[in-house]
Amino acid sequence: MSNRIRLPKLSNALLFILLFSVPSALFGQPLFDTWLSYDASHTPIFVFAADLDGDGKPDLAVTNANSSTVSVLKNNGDGTFAPKVDYSTGFNPRSGVAADLDGDADWDLAVANPGDNTVSVLKNNGDGTFAPKVDYGTGVEPYSVFAADLDGDGDNDLTTANFRFSVNTVSILKNNGDGTFAPKVDYGTGANPRFVFAADLDGDGKPDLAVASTNSFSVSVLKNNGDGTFAPKVDYGTGAAPYSIFATDLDGDGDFDLAVANANSNTVSALKNNGDGTFAPKVDYGTGANPRFVFGADLDGDGDFDLAVANYSSNTVSVLKNLSIVICAAKGDMNASGNFSGADIVLELNCVFLQTGNCDFCFADINCSGNLSAADIVLLLERTFQEVCSPTWCGPCP
Repeated sequence: MSNRIRLPKLSNALLFILLFSVPSALFGQPLFDTWLSYDASHTPIFVFAADLDGDGKPDLAVTNANSSTVSVLKNNGDGTFAPKVDYSTGFNPRSGVAADLDGDADWDLAVANPGDNTVSVLKNNGDGTFAPKVDYGTGVEPYSVFAADLDGDGDNDLTTANFRFSVNTVSILKNNGDGTFAPKVDYGTGANPRFVFAADLDGDGKPDLAVASTNSFSVSVLKNNGDGTFAPKVDYGTGAAPYSIFATDLDGDGDFDLAVANANSNTVSALKNNGDGTFAPKVDYGTGANPRFVFGADLDGDGDFDLAVANYSSNTVSVLKNLSIVICAAKGDMNASGNFSGADIVLELNCVFLQTGNCDFCFADINCSGNLSAADIVLLLERTFQEVCSPTWCGPCP
């Protein structure tokens, strides 16, 4: 396996790296210049970006599984990178995160080490070099780590997802306020938790936890009690073998929904938040083969969060554009195609009689009655085949 990372030449912008290919036709023009290659150490497995040296440019940190190191590559200011500097971690590191752990306004590193059941903390010296690691105990086989202020005291705590089947936990390590950490406290999850994400899921201003549990085909949600302790898990079904999870507002209603990459079903599951930190049943969308990681961002500039999914076995990235937040310019244009056709009628029938599909009243409640009925279907038939637009059709709903 090559011990190099390949990067497109980067502009001075927020960096999100996917080590696979995306067809440029999806966006109408080439996304990147020719890739450049940089040396890392043995078996680079996870990469993340942050301004580590305080010059306003994102640098890179790469965890190297078989050399038990993290490589730091500083940005030269033009999207090229200086040679790596390696720092020791615990054994067999997997994921990592950059966050200000000691309150000095620079980015420190935390790395999850499943080989020796620790998380390594490397404090930034202020210039993008790092002090020797300090290791803290976690549950068995920590596969991922996430940093957030879990107890509301103004500093970043750590949480890890601990993959060992017989244990099935997340560990919480509270920050003592100076970048050292109290002993772990463990909470139960589904089977084989692989990835943890912290976000305010119930709207109380405190980060809750969402955990992808690979062998129970579920996401475990643990609500924050307000002090960095957590209520017992509530599980929600996903596709087969959920590998990673991302929380963002997918439907534009102001709360955090969940997106889950399902490695064995070649899908990503979207779970909409009911507004209180409970979640509606999953809706699955197809991806490439063996999707491992999912990330949400506004990829097409239309104001909503799309999804990018890295597919391990097909060597691709799947891009799923978000269609849930659409200005209601034409009632009855159920597929947002810009015209009316039989496809819109089929979708309207599904909404009225089967209650399936995108049944947003913005599109489907054509007579603005406040419910869906056969009257809406009649109006859509008239508009599609007779080009009749009645007064009850045109204009937004009151």
